[in-house]
Amino acid sequence: MPRNGLRELYIDELKDLYSAENQLVKALPKMAKAASSDELRQGFEEHLEQTKGHVQRLEQIFEQLDENPKGKKCVGMEGLVKEGAEIMDEDFEDSVLDSALIGAAQRVEHYEIAAYGTARAFAETLGENEHISLLEQTLEEEKQTDEKLNQLAEEINVEANEAGEEAEAEEGEDPERVSRNANKRTRRAA
Repeated sequence: MPRNGLRELYIDELKDLYSAENQLVKALPKMAKAASSDELRQGFEEHLEQTKGHVQRLEQIFEQLDENPKGKKCVGMEGLVKEGAEIMDEDFEDSVLDSALIGAAQRVEHYEIAAYGTARAFAETLGENEHISLLEQTLEEEKQTDEKLNQLAEEINVEANEAGEEAEAEEGEDPERVSRNANKRTRRAA
């Protein structure tokens, strides 16, 4: 029998989110371990704790719905986690790897922001007022995490670029350009 109601779609969306969050609980410690920036590592560790809270909120919703949260695998998150794992297997070092990790993490955050926004809209239509506040709380935390990643990226991307320029200089790139870039960094630091 086909499932055709919004309630069934809502439950399906919640199961997808539950799977996604549980995949992140496993992936975030690996990302934290790979990060060279202490701030980024700490950010991943903090988000791991938040993510565990997201799982608990979803379990609370499932309990209220008298539904089992299991039974669905979020293939979208599976792909994003796989991309993140591939990044960690690349030859990137230090700040360049950190920049790549931030990019992977932001793709995850944007996916979650979209999914939680959808689930919240379904909850509103269905009149699930208790669920709305739980979903909204998680949605806001995902947005805050994305903003923190943006802030970290501003600093780390500059470091990654400078590391790349230094590597080029060591390989015998244009010494005049390298000297100009070094002067720019010195002026910025002053």
